[in-house]
Amino acid sequence: MDLQELYREVIVDHNRDPRNFGRLSSATHRAEGYNPLCGDRLTVFLEIGDDGRIRDIAFEGEGCAISVASASLMTEYLKGRTLEEAERTLGTFQGMVTGRSSPEASGDLGKLAALEGVKAYPSRVKCATLCWHTLHAAAQGESEITTE
Repeated sequence: MDLQELYREVIVDHNRDPRNFGRLSSATHRAEGYNPLCGDRLTVFLEIGDDGRIRDIAFEGEGCAISVASASLMTEYLKGRTLEEAERTLGTFQGMVTGRSSPEASGDLGKLAALEGVKAYPSRVKCATLCWHTLHAAAQGESEITTE
């Protein structure tokens, strides 16, 4: 199995069976994100501890396979990390999916690297980054964002 095939399988798996999907009743922060170009709409829920660590994270909503898989992978990756780490990862992830940097140059993104192929489809970058911008909005106390 080549790397591209493995990446496709990760995306399909996270789209069909998204992790951390649903409302988070213990959320201390939440925001809604909307991509009007393709209709992706999601809400990110965060439970942030006093130490700035993401104790729990979840999302709900609907969107294309890339949007749902990205949100699922993001929640798995960020659970237990600090908000500062989440912000750094947002920049790294955005660099990867826009082709400004490679995952190798950006550090270990784990399964998030499965979305590197999005860089070949610039119209899909907003699908992959919607959850990340929504997470940022939630962390900043904003209630909603849009990609436009």
